[in-house]
Amino acid sequence: MATRDPLDFDVGVEVDEEGTPSPSSISPPSSPLSYLDRDRHVAFFEMLYDLMPYHYQSQEINRLTLAFFTISGLHLLQALDRVDKDRVANWVLSFQALPRSRAELKNGQFYGFHGSRTSQFHPDENGVSVHNAGHLASTYCALAILKTVGFNLLTIDKESILISMRNLQQPDGSFMPVHVGAETDLRFVYCAAAICFMLEDWSGMDREKAKDYILNCQSYDGGFGLMPGLESHGGGTYCAVASLRLMGYIEDDLLSKNATSFIVNVPLLLDWCMQRQAIDGGFQGRANKYSDTCYAFW
Repeated sequence: MATRDPLDFDVGVEVDEEGTPSPSSISPPSSPLSYLDRDRHVAFFEMLYDLMPYHYQSQEINRLTLAFFTISGLHLLQALDRVDKDRVANWVLSFQALPRSRAELKNGQFYGFHGSRTSQFHPDENGVSVHNAGHLASTYCALAILKTVGFNLLTIDKESILISMRNLQQPDGSFMPVHVGAETDLRFVYCAAAICFMLEDWSGMDREKAKDYILNCQSYDGGFGLMPGLESHGGGTYCAVASLRLMGYIEDDLLSKNATSFIVNVPLLLDWCMQRQAIDGGFQGRANKYSDTCYAFW
């Protein structure tokens, strides 16, 4: 029989004859946050709240996205009291692109939110700074921040956002992030669905067309590619399933019902997701790729 120091384990922990603690006898941590240094994480987010470190400055054009991660991080760490919520809301609202008249809502541009001051203005042919159009992903981040800090989204000019957002939906149901010269894939379908969901108004998109586009992205292996015909991808799969859920095509109790009644192949989808866990415990975004913390989130 193996010997051990009696202080190796806490009093009351059962061990087998080899001195190994029984899994059933080890008490779980009192809080999920005991696995990380919460205070250091909070301090890091507080730093990002006050300034942008030099190695993030190349991402200034995505400042609203960085702010979204900062505010959401503090919220998840139960430290949202560290920020001035009114100040945050006013700062975010300053990025909204507003039409000069209602007629401009038909000019093809998107009147959502800009990602930063850099993208808010651009020089015209005479070098004069003029307002730029909004960006779909930045609008998603802006509304998510406002909702997180408790701002009443029903008080903003949602009509400008939703009417002009329909300009971004393509004939196949996908969305462009801006009104001209941009790619289309599931990321922006998700942004559009989340925007409509948060604003409690689905007039900004054709849900049936968006649903058909999403279903066309499901691959033979159960996952979803970012576009029809592409390899299944962790982020694309999240965007697909989350969009269908937000649009009302998937219910909360998905697994308790007959899988054959759903619009997606649920068993195949679950099998693909389970196979994405790598040997190191993390998750990979695609088959035969290294694991990455972002895919654990997706």
